Amino acid sequence: MFKNHISKSRRRSHSKVLEVRVMSPRIAWFGFLKFAGGLTKLALILAVITGIGWGVWLGVQHAFYNNPDFRLQVIELNANPVIDEVGLAKTAEIDLTANLFTIDVKEVERKLKSLPAIAEAHAERHLPGTLVVQVTARTPRAWISCPAVGLPEVRHAGAMLVDRDGIAYPCPELQLESALRLPAIQLPASGGTPIVAGQKIQQPELAHCFHLLDSACEADPEATQWVESVKQVNEWSLLLVTRQGTAATFGVGDHDRQIRSLRVAMDHSSAKGYVIETINLIPKHNVPITVRNETPAANAVPVPAARPAAVLVKRRAPSTHN
Repeated sequence: MFKNHISKSRRRSHSKVLEVRVMSPRIAWFGFLKFAGGLTKLALILAVITGIGWGVWLGVQHAFYNNPDFRLQVIELNANPVIDEVGLAKTAEIDLTANLFTIDVKEVERKLKSLPAIAEAHAERHLPGTLVVQVTARTPRAWISCPAVGLPEVRHAGAMLVDRDGIAYPCPELQLESALRLPAIQLPASGGTPIVAGQKIQQPELAHCFHLLDSACEADPEATQWVESVKQVNEWSLLLVTRQGTAATFGVGDHDRQIRSLRVAMDHSSAKGYVIETINLIPKHNVPITVRNETPAANAVPVPAARPAAVLVKRRAPSTHN
């Protein structure tokens, strides 16, 4: 037992000596050199990759960004009533001497869509030097007037228009001619829901006026040509004024029937040679009207004939109402 114990002790001592010899400074130095060599190889590989990447980048710069063949030569813009090529370049801040690849098409789209009169915009590059831009302009439904908040005037560039979705926007110069004959909707002031260009109008009166205009256009596609203005007078009535100056009172509902009655009355007045001053279309029978003692204007838009309806006529002296 004693001999076995001594043999084990000697073997452990011998192992410690071997470990000391293995961990000598010379062996550690060689290990460090091996590690450093590995790092050097890795650094060389990275340097080669970086050099290749730099060369590729320089090649791309020379082949595309610095190539005069890809200089911007044409801006191709679809026909629209909002913006032309000059306005596009100004709005999108496009350098007309720039290389086509330096133009950020997404930024061009963003800046165009920031214009309230533009609903959508798309831009793309067509090699070698054409920037193609497609814009979707808002289609105006009516002019917006709100004297209480500083929007008293309509039918000029910069005055407020509203599209079918209820989005308000200033009338662009290019859209003025086509929008001149649109009716005007007068809205009341509302401190909680101001009218902001590019945003949806929140006043509920707008929906009531839209509904009346829709009914008029369904009965006569040319209705927007003889409707001058519409506004909600109170909670139960709307006032429509024609180009001839006829003031027609409507309820907030039953517009189809009331439009038919208005067309009948206007057709009758045109045939008989008098002009309606006021008409209240809310009653279903014996519709009351007042007339002016003058003939209709020569350039007035005629209203198509409809089925007869009973009217109660009250004549009054000539007035200066237009």
